Amino acid sequence: MVGSVPSGMETEPTDLDLLQSWSTGDRDAASTLIDRYFEAIARFFQNKARPDPATQDELVQSTFAACVEARIRFRGDGSFRSFLYSIAYNVLRKHYEQRRKSERVDFGTVSIVDLRTGPSTLAARKAERTLLIQCMQRLPVEMQTALELHYWEGMTSAEVAVALGVPVGTVKTRIRTARLRLRDALTAADAPPALRQAAAEEFEKN
Repeated sequence: MVGSVPSGMETEPTDLDLLQSWSTGDRDAASTLIDRYFEAIARFFQNKARPDPATQDELVQSTFAACVEARIRFRGDGSFRSFLYSIAYNVLRKHYEQRRKSERVDFGTVSIVDLRTGPSTLAARKAERTLLIQCMQRLPVEMQTALELHYWEGMTSAEVAVALGVPVGTVKTRIRTARLRLRDALTAADAPPALRQAAAEEFEKN
C-alpha cells in the first residue's frame, strides 16, 4: 500500500505528540517524555539549587508539572527543549523568591553562592569539576545558565534565547562575558595551578 509504514518501522512520537497525549491523561506518554529530559533537567538544578536531593527532585517534578499546565503555549514552532528549560528557569527563580519571602530575585546580578545560605557539598566525581562548578556558581545566575545550556547541553544560542526569554544577541554577549569571568575566577581560585588548569580543560572539552 502506497504511503504505508513498513512493519517494525513505526515513527517515534515527537515531543509535541507526547505532550498532547500526556495532557489527556496518557501516563505512558508522560513517562516517555519525562525519560527523555529527566537527566538534563535534573542536571540543570543540581548546580543551582540546594544540594539536598529532596529539593532538587521537587524542582524537577515542579518543572514537568508546569510543563503540562503551560502546554497551550507550545505549538511546536521552536524547540521543546528550549520551552522546557524556560519553565525550569522560572521554577528556579520562584524557588529562591519563596526562600527570600517573595523578594524579587535578579538573576542578572545575584549568583548561586549569594542565594545559598549555608555551605554546599558538591557531588562532583573529579576535583577539577568540583572547582569548575564552584567558580561557575560565582557567576550571575543568568550567565551561569547560558553557559551551561550552551556548552554542557549543546543548545544553540537561539535555543538558549528561547529558554531564557531574551534576544539571541543578549545570549551571545552573556556567553562571551561568562567565559571571561569564569577564566578569571579559575585563575584567582585558591587551588594548585595544576588543578586550576585541569578545571579549565574540563570546561573546554564539554
